[in-house]
Amino acid sequence: MSSAGSATDLDQLIVPAIPPAHLLSGQVAALQVTDHLHRGTQIVGRFETSGLAGFKIAAQGRPLRVRMALSLDERSVAGWHTDRSEPANPLPRLIQIRSQGRLRQCVLLRGRKAHAQVAFDLPAEEIPDDGLISIEALDIMKGDGVSEEVRQIVGGRLMSDGVAGLRLDKIVFEEPPPADFDPDRLDGCRCELYSLVSAGGLANVNRQGVRQLRSGMFVINPVLPGAFGSSGRITLRLGSRAEPASVIPATWRRMNSELRWLRHAIRKLMRTAAPTVVRILSVRDGDMGRAKRRVQGNITELELPSPTRSPLLVIVGTPPGAIPTLESGTSH
Repeated sequence: MSSAGSATDLDQLIVPAIPPAHLLSGQVAALQVTDHLHRGTQIVGRFETSGLAGFKIAAQGRPLRVRMALSLDERSVAGWHTDRSEPANPLPRLIQIRSQGRLRQCVLLRGRKAHAQVAFDLPAEEIPDDGLISIEALDIMKGDGVSEEVRQIVGGRLMSDGVAGLRLDKIVFEEPPPADFDPDRLDGCRCELYSLVSAGGLANVNRQGVRQLRSGMFVINPVLPGAFGSSGRITLRLGSRAEPASVIPATWRRMNSELRWLRHAIRKLMRTAAPTVVRILSVRDGDMGRAKRRVQGNITELELPSPTRSPLLVIVGTPPGAIPTLESGTSH
C-alpha cells in the first residue's frame, strides 16, 4: 500500500458528475452529502425534515443552471418515517430552496399530489474548486435571512415542518443557455410550471389554463436571465370564481346554490368580485408597500418589478363564497 499525503490506495476515487448531468437516483456517486434526506432508487430522495443534499459537479470554472423537480405524495406527511397519521385537512407548506447558503426560490405546496419546478443559476464564483454544490430544503420558519414579518404573517396558515416527506424527484446541472425562447404571456398554470409563480403545486404538470389560489397566497420567484419575466416588469391578472357547490354544506347547497352564483355575477357587474391584494412581502426584507394595480370587472391586474434577489409573497383575498385565481402573467 502506498500513500501520498493523507490519501492511500484504499481511498475511493469520487468521479464528479459532468454537466449536463440529469440525476434521477440517490444511489449515484455524485451525491456526496445528505442530511435528513433518505436516498431513493427511482428518485433522488425524500426529506425527513428540513435538510440538505450535496452534489459533486465538474463545473470547471463555469456557471451552472440548476433545475429541480419536487413533489408530494401520500407519504409526504409530517412523521411519514414514524407512521404518524396525517391531519384530515393539511395546511399548505412554504419551503425555502437554498444553494451555497443563499435563498434561491420558495415553493408553496398544497394537497397530496402536488408537483413543483425550481430553477436558478449559480455563478462560477459561488462554485468551489472541489465542485461541491449544496441544495437545502428548509421550512420557512427555519434558517436565517427570512423576514420576521413574513414569519409572523404566515405562521398560523402553514403546516409546521413543511419539508417533511418532500420528494426530490430529479435534479439537473447544466450550463445556462444564452437565452430561453419564451412567450410574452403565460396562463396561470404555465406560470407555475415555469417556476415564476408557486401557488400550491400542480397535480398534473400538463395542465393549462387558470390556476386557483386556494391557499389565499402565492409566491413570485426570482426569474432566470433571458427567460420569461426577465425583461424587468411583469403583470399578473388575478380573477375570482364562485366556490364549487361540493365544498358547501349540503343544506346550504340545496337551498342557495342558485343564489350564490347570482351573487357572484352581481359582484362581477359591480366590480366587487375582483380579488384584493392584501400584502406583498419580500421573503427577505418584509413589506414592499403598495404595487401598481388596476381593477376591471372581476379582474385585478398587479404590475410589479420582476424579483431578482428574493421571492415575493403575495397575500390575496376575495368576497365570501369565491376563490381567487391566477388568470395569466405577461412579461413586458
